[in-house]
Amino acid sequence: MKPLTRPANLGLFVAFATLMIATRFHHFGTVIHLPDASMALFFLGGLYLRKHWQFAAYLGLAVVIDWIAIDYAGVSDFCVTPAYSFLLPAYAVLWYGGRLYADRLQVGWAPMLGAAGVGLVSASLSFAISNGAFYWLGGRYAEPHFAEYLARAWQWGPLFVRTTMAYIVVALAVHALVAWALRGRIGQWPAGV
Repeated sequence: MKPLTRPANLGLFVAFATLMIATRFHHFGTVIHLPDASMALFFLGGLYLRKHWQFAAYLGLAVVIDWIAIDYAGVSDFCVTPAYSFLLPAYAVLWYGGRLYADRLQVGWAPMLGAAGVGLVSASLSFAISNGAFYWLGGRYAEPHFAEYLARAWQWGPLFVRTTMAYIVVALAVHALVAWALRGRIGQWPAGV
């Protein structure tokens, strides 16, 4: 996929930032709140936005949201340990996984499935990094051992990866629908759809 125009890039950057602000306060979601979209937004940011400064801006935004949530909204600081710094590589896996695939993204079944596959691998690796760092380096478990880590990773991993993939699949579906709606303006329907 060709890089977005400057106005489209800025509009999508703001839309993604707004979605992060709207969902990050409630990591698991409730009846009235969507679950945290941050992991998906880092992948989608790499896929569509691509710019390194935008990755850094989203990292800063995530930290500011967490700080406000803890200091002013009464959210627990249980997850803020020395392992919190490992969110940098965890989110980088997502961003640069998306960025790696960005040039291959076209409207069509195979490229869209490829994007979803890269999203799945990136989300799984990202979760392994953040969850592993929290378990092994966070100081919250007195005697960490591999069997307990695997049990906890299996308990939380599917939830985080499933939530991330739901957002990614919806975004890819919107991408395909917008491309389909614009096909008459562009002059032809992309091959493979």
